[in-house]
Formats: sequence, structure tokens, C-alpha cells
Amino acid sequence: MANPNEQLVVAVSSRALFDLEQEHRLFEEQGYAAFRDYQVKMKDEPLAPGVAFPFVKRLLGLNKLFPGSEPFRVVALSRNSPETARRFFSSCRHHQLPIHAGAFTSGQSTFPFISAFRVSLFLSANPANVTQAIEAGLPGGLVLPSAVKDVDDDDPTLRIAFDFDGVLADDEAERRYQAEGLKGFTALELEKAATPHSPGPLRGLFEKLSRFQRLDYEQRGRTDPYFKPAIRISIVTSRGAPSEERLITTLKSFGMSAAELFLLDGLDKKDILQAIRPHIFFDDQLRHLEKIQTLMPSVLVPFGVHNQHKNAP
Repeated sequence: MANPNEQLVVAVSSRALFDLEQEHRLFEEQGYAAFRDYQVKMKDEPLAPGVAFPFVKRLLGLNKLFPGSEPFRVVALSRNSPETARRFFSSCRHHQLPIHAGAFTSGQSTFPFISAFRVSLFLSANPANVTQAIEAGLPGGLVLPSAVKDVDDDDPTLRIAFDFDGVLADDEAERRYQAEGLKGFTALELEKAATPHSPGPLRGLFEKLSRFQRLDYEQRGRTDPYFKPAIRISIVTSRGAPSEERLITTLKSFGMSAAELFLLDGLDKKDILQAIRPHIFFDDQLRHLEKIQTLMPSVLVPFGVHNQHKNAP
């Protein structure tokens, strides 16, 4: 897993990882110079955890299970200046986050460096940056503001939840639903039950997580009758039967390992997600995320038909 092509790399902006909302308001109200001066002045004051912090902390913590291989890596992608990078890395050390690489571009776009760092997931609080990444076919997610804290420290398991259509798979079925309703959607999915969907923005992330799950079982689970997986992956979708056939066909083609599948058949996702308690949840519909963003770290994947109209950030 030390091979860079197999390593799972997450790129995170400083405002996604740490709580910089006060500093961001200063930037918007007084400009970059005031923001920079404040950051330099506060360089030795650790930043508080932000929305992506629980996910990043637990992801990096999994490397301890596989000493010497480092299957997970996190890098910073920030439009801040090198001067303000000092507070970022000082805060990482304070919180014992082993993040050592990144790009600080002094206001220039970080977009070219998503591919340069071989990123499997780009998390940012900047809608324009994430939308640009998605439109270029890169795996981006918009971290929604929240004061959620990770209070589950006694359980090191990382729990990740995904919507399916428009996130792991393309939005072909959702487009049919929008055009022809449930009847047209169901007819399409039954007709193509044996044909996998084309990839969505986070397929590559899902594949690498599944690969890690298999590695985890091979190295720790085969000889441990009380084996507890290091990662739990949940798929929480509004779909119901009989459209599950094509969904499962698609997941198998993506290398699905030990994913947990929740078919809600149109029911609200909130209660199921509260039961799962994911450290991060990805969905392509803002209306779903607005219901739960104060309860768990929530990420909008601005892809497909739902993000071409009023739901776009």
C-alpha cells in the first residue's frame, strides 16, 4: 500500500479542517491583508477542529494499524499564503495530526494541484473550488458549516456514509426520474439491471476504501475471531426494490467489499444516518444535507442534475 498509486490521498483546505469562520469573516469584511496579519499575529494559537477534522483524524489514525505502509495520506490545499501556513501546521502538531505536505498559493487557484498530489478526495469550504473540480471530473466535496464534534474517541472505527446516485454512480437514473417519474426510473433500472452505472465523482475513493477493507481483513481479520473492521462503509440511498439489482451490480463492478446498504424507498435519511453516526456523509442533494448538517459532518458533491438548478451552491 506504500505505492503512491495505491495510497489514498485526501486533500483538505484549511477552512475545511479547522474552524476558520471568524477569520473568513474578517477576510470578507476587511480584505486579505487584515486576514494575513491576524493569522501571523495568532500563529501560536491553535485552531479549533473544523467539520472535516473527525474524518481526517480517524483516517490518519488507521495508519497505526499498518506500520511502515501508510495507506492513508492527507495534504493541505490552501489559497492562504506561506506566512499563514505556519498556524495551520502548528495546529496540526497541536492536535497530533501527521500532515506534512501541502500547497499554499497566496490567493492563486489550488485546482492544478489536485491531480499533482494524486488526490482521491478534495474537501473544501469554497463552493467555486469544489465545483471547478467536479466539472473537471475530479473528486471534490463541499464541506457544509457545522459545529459537530467527534465525541466517540473510545471507538477508533472510521464510519463513512455515501449516497449512491450522483455520488458513487452517475446520475443517469436520477435524470430519468426527473423526466419521467418513478415509473420511468424503475423501468430504466430493470431494463439495465445487469449493466453497471458509469462512475460518479467518488467512485475512485470508494474503490480505494474497499481495497483497504480487504487488506484490513487479510492482515488482521483472518486470524482474529473478534475482528472489528477499521472502516465501516454505508450506502444510504432513497432507492427501494426492485432498483437494488442494478445498484448492487454497479457496486460489485466498483470492487465492493464490506459495504452496508440501506434502501429507504423514499423515506427520510435522517433517522438512519443518526443510527449510523458517520464521521462524514456525502450526498449530491443539498436538501438532504440541510436536515442533518448540524448532526454530523456533511459534504455536498455538486454533481449532476440536482446541481444545475436551485440546489447548486
